[in-house]
Amino acid sequence: MVVGDASLDIDTLVIGAGPGGYVAAIRAAQLGQKVLIVDKSEVGGVCLNRGCIPSKALISAAHQYESAKHGEAFGVSAENVKVDFTKTQEFKTSVVKKLTGGVASLLKGNKVEVFNGECMFISTTEARVFNDHESPRYRFKNCIIATGSRPIELKPFPFGGRILSSTEALELPEIPKSLIVIGGGYIGAELGQMYSKFGTKVTIIEGMDTVLPGFDKDMTRLVAKNMAKTGIDIVTNAKAESAAQTDKDVTVKYSVGGESKEVTAEYLLVTVGRRPNTDGELGLDLIGVELDERGLIKVDHQGRTNIPNIFAIGDVVPGLALAHKASYEGKIAAEAIAGHKSAVDYKVIPAVVFTDPECSSVGLTEKEAKDKGFKVKSGKFPFAGNGRALSLNNADGFIKIVASEENNIVLGAQIVGIEASNLIAELGLAIEMGATLEDISLTIHGHPTLGEVVMEAAELVEGHPIHVLTR
Repeated sequence: MVVGDASLDIDTLVIGAGPGGYVAAIRAAQLGQKVLIVDKSEVGGVCLNRGCIPSKALISAAHQYESAKHGEAFGVSAENVKVDFTKTQEFKTSVVKKLTGGVASLLKGNKVEVFNGECMFISTTEARVFNDHESPRYRFKNCIIATGSRPIELKPFPFGGRILSSTEALELPEIPKSLIVIGGGYIGAELGQMYSKFGTKVTIIEGMDTVLPGFDKDMTRLVAKNMAKTGIDIVTNAKAESAAQTDKDVTVKYSVGGESKEVTAEYLLVTVGRRPNTDGELGLDLIGVELDERGLIKVDHQGRTNIPNIFAIGDVVPGLALAHKASYEGKIAAEAIAGHKSAVDYKVIPAVVFTDPECSSVGLTEKEAKDKGFKVKSGKFPFAGNGRALSLNNADGFIKIVASEENNIVLGAQIVGIEASNLIAELGLAIEMGATLEDISLTIHGHPTLGEVVMEAAELVEGHPIHVLTR
């Protein structure tokens, strides 16, 4: 309790308890700091509660349903396969509760004080935190801003009713009969394909010439092919213009090449990116924290803002809005506060999309490497040449490795196929260590495993692949 309106003293204030904030708080506490973490919603932030984790739980359920319906290749058949979506949602919720409960226990175990409420800066060394019950003031030596982001809302498509953000799309009580998705990026592609596997008629409207425009076209082509198998209509080079909803459906008008069209569905999901939570009552303008034109906080190589004792991490700073990037930056900021010489190095932060097939990328693409002046060598090894992939009846896709022609050092890698999200880790480590193609190809990989594709891809780029013909 606070006596009068005196300020309580702490070492580090962390604003936001998502994967950036809670990791920063724990690391700061490990380094001997007295830490307070503040969040107006749940511990775990968007990622654990309304994003990464619940979406992957539902995606996993959709895969299970599809596998149960289509086991003929294995000689397995099942009749009357059904989805009890209420139980599916209960499973998702149980996963979320386990993880958020675990994070709460970790914060408590590391003696991090948690305040459920909002925060407003009074000065560069003081802040007031408040909720419906109390509003204490804290004096801090350092602060880490980790307030995350929210879905971008377009004026023609305001959230509400049958127009959904990703948050509402994960909470639907029933599988919709039909769904329109504006935006074919990673969120739209993941959720659109997930509902399609459950039986929803899905239409994706994308402004670029492909879904997942941030990935190589050879990768996105396979994703689009699998989307078509479940009946997804992908409309590219399209401009969504307006929406009109009733109590039963929503109609979207859009244009392609100047031709006006429209489509009607039960729901409309708008996934066109996320906006940093740097506005509102936090008071960044009051204390003079510098923002760029997009509302992102300007930081240096340690996450330090223009105010030396205030740091920022995650979705509120420039760069990809990725949970693992936020966690990484949280550790860097906590260590910088403790006087360590830690600094960010983004060359091995992987991008992962849980479509079917999965896509992942780390380091430089071939084009990026060439643009940076490297003379490169590269090659793709197909999953079709891997025994484990064939035994799983899931052999679509490939692993591509990009290396320096001069010294064979691995510069980047892209994977599309089964378990791409897991396989990318080895290649991220290779880039981090400055490993060569030989370091990978001479590492004995277990057989039969999907990991062998990494080894075989390295051999392919070296010019002596065993399990694929190159002539």
